[in-house]
Amino acid sequence: MRVANLKGRLALLTGDGAVDVEHASSGGFGPDPSAVYERWDEFTAWVAGLPRLPAPEPYSPADLRAPVPAPRQVFAIGLNYHAHAAESGLPAPERPVVFTKFPTCITGPYGDIALPEGGHTDWEVELVAVIGRTARHVAEADAWDHVAGLTAGQDLSERRTQLAGPAPQFSLGKSLPGFGPTGPCLVTVDEFDDPDDVALGCRIGAEHLQRARTGDMIFSVPRLVAALSALLTLLPGDLVFTGTPAGVGLGRTPQRWLAPGDELVTQVETIGEMRHRLVTAHAGRGAVS
Repeated sequence: MRVANLKGRLALLTGDGAVDVEHASSGGFGPDPSAVYERWDEFTAWVAGLPRLPAPEPYSPADLRAPVPAPRQVFAIGLNYHAHAAESGLPAPERPVVFTKFPTCITGPYGDIALPEGGHTDWEVELVAVIGRTARHVAEADAWDHVAGLTAGQDLSERRTQLAGPAPQFSLGKSLPGFGPTGPCLVTVDEFDDPDDVALGCRIGAEHLQRARTGDMIFSVPRLVAALSALLTLLPGDLVFTGTPAGVGLGRTPQRWLAPGDELVTQVETIGEMRHRLVTAHAGRGAVS
């Protein structure tokens, strides 16, 4: 099942078309893409019980927005790929390195993202898990049952802000407007051949910046859900950015940053791709998508 936010309305994507959920359910489910996660079990049972979906309507991918546009909590994991830890010159962590991205940075899979003036903005392709059930003290073996599905993400990072002393400011540097693009849709776990080993990457033009598989993760999605839920409560619709593989600009020699005019293409196997054009910041301007 592919669940989308189409022009601000909850939709199911099938083939080349989209089905509006509110209309198809005769109002049983509302149009709000964020609200469905509170009723995720009911929603998936409704879809499974349909003899067939209504005829899908054509849509433009440019009209897709963030699958969860207003999450209550956004968690992010640092140094979660063996190769990325190595390029950072750090040992593999013994427990998840956790920070937050503020929810106001979340944006959709297409559009412009403004670069801060004089900044050093880096790319970080990530697999993003969306929580589908309240999770507290969840065992690793049961963790996938608490995940609604997976989507693609970019943990865009303004390195100058992130690494400003005396202590790093991870959440600030990674939460500028538009610095949390997600999409193009949420894909339920059953759609993946192996949800623990998914190909992902990003590129500018024909130049591949990152290419990896989530099998290189130090902490898998189930381990992350178990570790986070052991300390706090995960809520339906929460996002977990699961970490980035090797190939970030910070780890290159010489270091490299996103520049105005770049088109950043983010791809995750089975989910699809996102496209963002980086533009010069102007007063009051953030992500357009």
